[in-house]
Formats: sequence, structure tokens, C-alpha cells
Amino acid sequence: MGDVSDWIQTYTGRKVYPLNLRVEDIDVRDIAHALANQCRFAGHARFHYSVAQHSVLVANYILDSTGDREVARWGILHDASEAYLTDLPRPLKRHPAFGFYREAEKCAQRVICDRFGLPQREPEAVKVADLVLLVTEARDVMSPLHPDWEHQVANGYTALKEVIRPWFPEQAEEAFLATFERFEGGRG
Repeated sequence: MGDVSDWIQTYTGRKVYPLNLRVEDIDVRDIAHALANQCRFAGHARFHYSVAQHSVLVANYILDSTGDREVARWGILHDASEAYLTDLPRPLKRHPAFGFYREAEKCAQRVICDRFGLPQREPEAVKVADLVLLVTEARDVMSPLHPDWEHQVANGYTALKEVIRPWFPEQAEEAFLATFERFEGGRG
């Protein structure tokens, strides 16, 4: 799967091996900071729209639609592996040549789940919320929207009524940490 001896330095100064993550490597501050600085859609958005903002909106949607705080906890961390591996656009992530990335992402997410006491399997409500947000992001973040998008991606999901407004990275990081803490309740 690549040279597991290669490492990155995280925001908090940790030396982390992204292809060989350990529970003790995971810090929510690193996750929040990295995701707040990563723009979704490989940067092909009308404005900087971070993975952290997306994660907050997913968690809030889950809480609003299900009332399930535990599933919302999963929602805030559903893309946390991207803090260590980076966000890839769906066509790349799904391409057979990127199998190594999908496997690395699964391994990283398992470690993150262990770190925060989450079940290993992503709840269905998180997948639904992620798709609802994707449809909303298409309306509010992408421009211009290609005519094939609705047919190939939307799959009948309806966008939120609320319009997504961009957050600065610092706002997204702060909101991510506040949302995490609200659901974590002193666990982490």
C-alpha cells in the first residue's frame, strides 16, 4: 500500500504516518484544522467551501432529521480520514486505480472510530445526510452546474431549504470543534 515509513506533521506538531495511523495519533484539533483548510470538489467551487463546514452541516442535518446524537457524532467525523489523507473528488476515489486510497481511507476511518468510540460501520443516516448535502452543495456551491449532474448524482435527493453561505477556514474550524464537543460531551 505504499511506504508506511512516510510521515506528515500535523497542526498540533505530531509526527503521523497516514498509511499506518494509530489511535494515539488522532487529535480532533488536527482534524478540525486540516478539514477547515481543505476545499471540497478539488477547489472547483464558487467560494472556499471546506470539508469541515460540510461535516458540520451533515451532523446538524442528522440531528435535525433524526434527533440521534450518536449518529450525529458519526456525522461530524464521517470525513475525518481526509485530515490525514486529503479529500479526493468522487470520480477519482471510485476509480479502480485508486483502490489503494479507498483501502487507506477505510483503515484511517477505523482508527478514528476506535479513537472516538464510534461503531465501525457508517450509519445509513450519515450516508443519506451526505447525499442531501451534496445536492444542496450542487445548488449553492458549484457553478455553473452541468446539465448531466442531476441525472448522474442527485438520485432523487432534495436540497435543503437553507442556502449554504461560505465560512472562512477559521470559522469552519471553530464550528467543527464546537459541534464535535456538543456531541462528544467530554468523551474525547
